Amino acid sequence: MIHGLILILYTMRTVFLAVPLLFYFYANPWGFFAHKSINYHACFTLPPEMFGFYNANIDQIKEMAIRPDQRRYLLEDEAPRHYIDIDKYENSLPIDTIPTNWDSAISIFGEAMLKEHGIIPWHIHLIKFRLTNAMKNHDYLQIIKLSADLGHYIGDAHVPLHTTQNYNGQLTNQHGIHGLWESRLPEIFSTDYVFLVGKAIYLDRPLEQIWKIIEDSHASKDSVLDLEQKLSSKMSHVKYAFEQRGATTVKVYSQEFSAAYHLALNGMVERRMKQAIHMTGSFWYTAWIDAGQPDLPFKQIEPKGNGTSLDSLLHQTKNKIMGRMETH
Repeated sequence: MIHGLILILYTMRTVFLAVPLLFYFYANPWGFFAHKSINYHACFTLPPEMFGFYNANIDQIKEMAIRPDQRRYLLEDEAPRHYIDIDKYENSLPIDTIPTNWDSAISIFGEAMLKEHGIIPWHIHLIKFRLTNAMKNHDYLQIIKLSADLGHYIGDAHVPLHTTQNYNGQLTNQHGIHGLWESRLPEIFSTDYVFLVGKAIYLDRPLEQIWKIIEDSHASKDSVLDLEQKLSSKMSHVKYAFEQRGATTVKVYSQEFSAAYHLALNGMVERRMKQAIHMTGSFWYTAWIDAGQPDLPFKQIEPKGNGTSLDSLLHQTKNKIMGRMETH
């Protein structure tokens, strides 16, 4: 049985056996399910001094994992925080053209160009800095919010297609591959993944670690694209199928094609997801160590106000993501 994801459906008019259809697209990095799963499992990598607080607030940390994606409906500046086009700067790995330091990168490329092609490594570093300060100040609600955000962006950094200008295969006639890799495959196969990743570790050089994550993701980009292209040439007749989603019939990548692609990737999605879990816990742990290992209460922190300000704003939008979209 396929576990449902909270997904965005783009309406189109077509007929299949006289039944109105919607083409099934995924516009959210990793899918809502996977982002929540990464944050949830990261809590179990933490030492006892942190685990009590994170476990008591695990539901909030899990549910808030999708907030950065939701903000993309409200803020034009949000989209670049989710990706970086490494192939805009580099002809080959290792990454040595882009300065790792934000100020140095601005001095060479300018802020406008950096934002056009993505700022995820620098934004992760910024959120880690803010989380450290929130821990120093015993601002427990901010710790929850920033931990959730940090897990989201770290998750995105582990996605190969978040490191390339060909982010949805639009340059190679592979439209939809973004959602296939990071949403369809976890939707079908993640129940078989084993998310035991060990204990969080202290990161002496977190910014360097961020760039290592980006480099590893980008190194897998060609495989993600090439394997799908080869399978498509062999399995075009069974590439898509139709499934019932509630009262709606939707067009999806078929189970047969998805299984073949998942097998060809040889565990890549599971590995990247597990690494995202471990790195999320490690960044939380590093922020806590850098804050002086403050005491964290073993209790649930109630949100201030009614906690629906973002939800209320979302209802007022036109349901259109601002900036780059992962699927078309």
